Amino acid sequence: MAPSAMTRWTKSLCEAQPVPYWLDDPGRPRPEPALTGAETCDLLVVGGGYSGLWTALIAKERDPDTDVVLVEGREAGWAASGRNGGFCAASLTHGLANGLARWPQEIHKLEELGVRNLDAIEEAVARHGIDCEFERTGEIDVATEPYQAWELEEWYAELKDKGLAEGIEFLDRDAVREQVASPTFEAGLWDRRGVAMLHPAKLVWGLKRACIGLGVRVYEHTPALSLKPYGAGMAARTPYGQVRARRVALGTNVFPNLIRRVRPYTVPVYDYALMTEPLTDGQLASIGWHNRQGFGDSANQFHYFRLTADHRILWGGYDAVHHYGGRVRAEYDDRPETYAKLAGHFFTCFPQLEGVRFTHAWGGAIDTCSRFSAFFGTAHQGKVAYAAGYTGLGVGATRFGAEVMLDLLAGERTERTELEMVRKKPVPFPPEPFAWTGIALTKWSLARADAHGGRRNLWLRTMDRLGLGFDS
Repeated sequence: MAPSAMTRWTKSLCEAQPVPYWLDDPGRPRPEPALTGAETCDLLVVGGGYSGLWTALIAKERDPDTDVVLVEGREAGWAASGRNGGFCAASLTHGLANGLARWPQEIHKLEELGVRNLDAIEEAVARHGIDCEFERTGEIDVATEPYQAWELEEWYAELKDKGLAEGIEFLDRDAVREQVASPTFEAGLWDRRGVAMLHPAKLVWGLKRACIGLGVRVYEHTPALSLKPYGAGMAARTPYGQVRARRVALGTNVFPNLIRRVRPYTVPVYDYALMTEPLTDGQLASIGWHNRQGFGDSANQFHYFRLTADHRILWGGYDAVHHYGGRVRAEYDDRPETYAKLAGHFFTCFPQLEGVRFTHAWGGAIDTCSRFSAFFGTAHQGKVAYAAGYTGLGVGATRFGAEVMLDLLAGERTERTELEMVRKKPVPFPPEPFAWTGIALTKWSLARADAHGGRRNLWLRTMDRLGLGFDS
C-alpha cells in the first residue's frame, strides 16, 4: 500500500469515535439497580449477554412459575453482545464446513436444529415486540481471489452431493457483482435464508425488557464473585449480597468461568470494526446493494460487512488479536493500527466510496475455543450448567446454548443433549507461553496461506489433522 494512499484513507478516521456504534444510542435503557442483600430463587443466571438473557427468558416460557434471578457485572449487552456485527446465523457449528468436518454423522440434524433455532429467534422477536431491525436477508460468502472462487464452486458441488445445499445459490463473478458492485469480487455463495441481520444492542435490550416483563429479577452492576455449594443448592457471592439458588446457569463466555476447570477451554480474541456515516442515495446506487445481505469474504483473515437500517456500512474483521496471558482488558478495545488497516481494505473493496467518513471504530473480546463452536457441561452434581466458546457466531447460537443448559439442569435427555457436539468438549488450550506461541504461529501461517493461493503449510495441515485451530 503506497504511503499516499494510506494517508488518504486514514483521513476517513479523523472523526471516528472509539465506542461501539450500537451502544452509542440515546434510547439505551437505564441499567437495573444492583443487588443489595440476599436473594433466593429456583434458577440463577450469571451474565446479561445473549446467553444469560435467552436462558432466563426460555426458563420462564417453559415454566412461568420458575423463580429466576439474573445478575450482570456491568450492563446487559455491554460486551460482545453489544459490539458484534449483528449477523444472526442459523449455524450452530461456526459454519457448515466446520460442522461437516467435525460431526459428519450429525450434520443434517445440526443444520435442522439450527434452522429451527433461527426461526424461534424470529418468532420471539415478533412475539415480544423487540424492535431490533431484524431482516432475514441471508449472507453471501464472497471470493476475492481466483483460487477462492474455484474453492467456492467445489464446495457448492459437495454441498449439493450431500444434500446440504437447500437455500444456497452459487454466484459467478457477474452474478455476485450484480448483488454488490465491488471490483474485488470473483464469486459468491448466497445462503438466502440461513442468516438474519439485526441491531445487536437492541436485541439485548429487548430481551432484557421481555425477561423483566415475565417476572425475571434482573440486577446489573452485580458481578458474581464466587460460586459454592449451599445446602441442596448453590450460593453466589456478589459485592453487596448473595444469591442462593437451586440451579445456576453460567453465561459468562469470554470472562473467567466460575468453574475453574472450564477456563482452559477458551481464550479471548479481540476483533475490530468500523462504521461509516450514512450513505447518500448516490453512494448507495454506486454499489448497488439492493438486497441488504450480509457479506463475509473467503480468506483466512476475513472481513465481514453489512448495511444498517440507516444505510451505513459496518466493516469488520481481518485482525484477530490474542494478547499474552489471555487477559480481558478495556485498553485492548481500541486499536488504531487495526482501524487504519481496515479503512484501507474498505476502500480497496469499494473505491467508488472514497471520501466517505467513519463515525465509529471499536473492538471487543470474543471467546474462542479450539473447535470454533460452543461447548457445554455441568458441575456440582448437575446443579450448575455452562455454555461457552461461540467464537464470534453467538448471536444466534446462544439461544440454542440456553436450551442446552436448561435441558442439562433439568437432567433431561433431549435431541440436543444427545448430540456429540453437546456431549464432548474441545481440546483445551495449553498454558502460557505455549498458548500464545501456538496462536501466533497459527496466525502467521494463516496470513501466509492467504498470500500464497491458500496453500496451507505443515503447521496448518497438522492442526487440521488434529482438529485444532484458532479463529474469530
